[in-house]
Amino acid sequence: MTITLICTGKTSEQYVSEGMKLYLERLKHYCKFDLIEIESGKGDESQIRKKETESILTRAREKYFLILLDEKGKEMNSIGFSDLIRHHQNISTKNFLFVIGGAYGFSEEVYKRANLKIALSKMTFPHQLVRVIFLEQLYRAMTILKGEKYHH
Repeated sequence: MTITLICTGKTSEQYVSEGMKLYLERLKHYCKFDLIEIESGKGDESQIRKKETESILTRAREKYFLILLDEKGKEMNSIGFSDLIRHHQNISTKNFLFVIGGAYGFSEEVYKRANLKIALSKMTFPHQLVRVIFLEQLYRAMTILKGEKYHH
């Protein structure tokens, strides 16, 4: 299974980089993981969203199960998230593509292409911090699937 995470913009905070590095290292033992940072668009809101949409859809090939990390998405706990991954392992989903949207969210085209939307919380987090939260939850899901102690 390959899991890819698309993020908008670069990481500028050292604590975010360190947190990401920690969980990326841990994830190597469970799956192939790719991180893609797309350029944040420039201009007004519509220009920025258009640029980000093109970057996302160019990478969202049909073979990918596309999950948007979106405030309007389905909420689930860590066990539910691991169950989602288990289900897709059982039906032989080979490629997951998770996307963290930019400051203006996703366009209608991206929403239409998505297979699923997940909300990490009802709270709003900085986009950079969402990277660490997502990676930790993905790592947690993998340890749950393997029956390891991390979750407890």
